[in-house]
Order: sequence, then structure tokens, then C-alpha cells
Amino acid sequence: MKQKLKQENIMKSIRIGKVVINMGIGKSGEPIERAKKAIEEIAGQKPSERNAKTTVRDFGIHKGEPIGVMVTLRKEKAIEILKKLLAAKNNQVKGSSFDNFGNISFGIREHIDIPGIKYKPEIGIVGMDVAIALERPGYRVSRRSRIPAKIGKEHRISKDEAMAFFKEKLSVEVV
Repeated sequence: MKQKLKQENIMKSIRIGKVVINMGIGKSGEPIERAKKAIEEIAGQKPSERNAKTTVRDFGIHKGEPIGVMVTLRKEKAIEILKKLLAAKNNQVKGSSFDNFGNISFGIREHIDIPGIKYKPEIGIVGMDVAIALERPGYRVSRRSRIPAKIGKEHRISKDEAMAFFKEKLSVEVV
């Protein structure tokens, strides 16, 4: 008798699309430079500055002034850094951190909580936000410049699938 092997559909496999680390400082000048050094130490990649969109007089922020830094990580480097960032949270993430499209966000209060990062007086202590976008093969269809198309409902990643991915692949406890 022929035995049929049920193969898993590779187009349904979930992977980490990107990891974005963001530090919103709220001031320009020297605090931005310290945040750049901290993010470069964590990610090993040069961060980009984020400018203010509008002027806020009460906070002393002017339009176009740099008030934050961020870095985007992809592929193997993203997975490597993500494991360190999750270790800073004791491999626990709240269920409310997941959205309905398979993305997850969480914050880290002090960057020195990350394993391998030591306190440096010239940097100080800064917090950060981490956003992770999960995707399946074929998501490029919606982002390409020539003939972009929509992603079907069956191909999107649900909140439950994202939680299961984090539990299985990254051994994260969802609280």
C-alpha cells in the first residue's frame, strides 16, 4: 500500500520579517547622541534619527528637530538580537502586546537589562520600544512596486498563530 505523507504547506510557515528598536528621547542634541551610542551597542548597526512632525511649544520641540532614534533589523541578525531583548523581559510577553495581524510590541525600561550590555556613564540609562513584524512567504506581493495586490484573509497571521509561533520557536511564555 502506498502511504500518503501529508506535507506542511511552506507558504503557511511564519517567519520574523523585521525587528524595529525605537528610542523616543523628546529632546535634540546631546541626549540623541547618547541614545545613538546605546542603540548601536545593542544592535551593532548605525541608527537613523527621527524628526519631530510638528512644533510643540510646551515641550520645547520644533518641527524637523531630531527627537528619537531607531534601527530596523532583518534576517538572522534580527533573530539574534530579539532573543537578547526577550531575555531582558525574562522570556515573558503579555498577551495584550499582540495585535490582530501577527505583530507584537513591548518596551524595555532600562537598556542595561539586556544580557551583554554593561552600564556606561557616558551613555546613562535609556529605555526603548521593540516592535516585531511577523510574515509569511508571499507578503512581498502587497509591497512590490509593480502590480501590488492584497493579501488574502487566509494568508494573514492571526493573534493566536503569532502567540503559538513565539511559544514554539522562541520559547516565550505568553502571560
